Amino acid sequence: MSKRSEPGFTLVELLVVIAIIALLMAVLLPALGKAREQAKMIACLANLKQWGIISLTYAEENNGNFWSGGSNQYAVAQGYTGFWWIAQLKVKDQDWKQNKIWFCPSAKKPIINENGASTGAISHFSAWGIESQASLATILTNLALPQLNKNGISGSYGINGYCLNMNGSTVNTGSQNWKTINVKGGEAIPLFLEAIRYDGWPTENDPAPADVSTAWNGTSGDMGRYALNRHRGYTDVLFLDGHARKVGVKELWTLKWHRTFNTAGKYTKAGKVKPSDWPDWIRGYPDY
Repeated sequence: MSKRSEPGFTLVELLVVIAIIALLMAVLLPALGKAREQAKMIACLANLKQWGIISLTYAEENNGNFWSGGSNQYAVAQGYTGFWWIAQLKVKDQDWKQNKIWFCPSAKKPIINENGASTGAISHFSAWGIESQASLATILTNLALPQLNKNGISGSYGINGYCLNMNGSTVNTGSQNWKTINVKGGEAIPLFLEAIRYDGWPTENDPAPADVSTAWNGTSGDMGRYALNRHRGYTDVLFLDGHARKVGVKELWTLKWHRTFNTAGKYTKAGKVKPSDWPDWIRGYPDY
């Protein structure tokens, strides 16, 4: 005599199980997304701390001075005054293909490939480069600077241009620049930051760009090269005293970029910033 099989799930029971699973996913997925983002931010901060070691070690070996941004009038005339801090790195340190510290985990795709072709529209999650030997060979030869690594250079961090020794340049130099680690208040001076370009010279009057694709050329000023929404309203910054922390995107306007930078300018609470002063993508984040 055969036994009767136990009854399976009824349709109602199956629907209840599906509803419970959907509810759990709705609860857990945002938490998992936040955990992944937190992990990326921690890795990004670790990369910036490595850049701190590289830059501060260089400064200690060069009488406290950072890299130059250009060493002669040829560099100035060509408009490449800020780029050359990269070319002054040791070749092994230039190798972005082998060295993860060049990239924020949220921004790994260069806007230009090895052949000089665009890889797509620029976004907050784009990396700059690839700057290749082929595209820069003439400039490097004329400047008598070290050749770039054969893989070229790319990354998603940039230096505060006011920390460069801009010899012979007319780009925001003189009394404004820090140039050296031997200054007071280093805990408020940005050195390396997440960026869409390898350098920049922001002013307190630079607006946040409505479209980050304009930030590369500084169409609305250079602050847009650093005001990037890669971490849900925050970005990572390495300071001149060697510490790194997350910074609110709008907080960038309160940092001491150069010696005469107004940290209470029009885009700060102290300067009575208004919601209408910000484009949509940044408007909802906290003011500072």
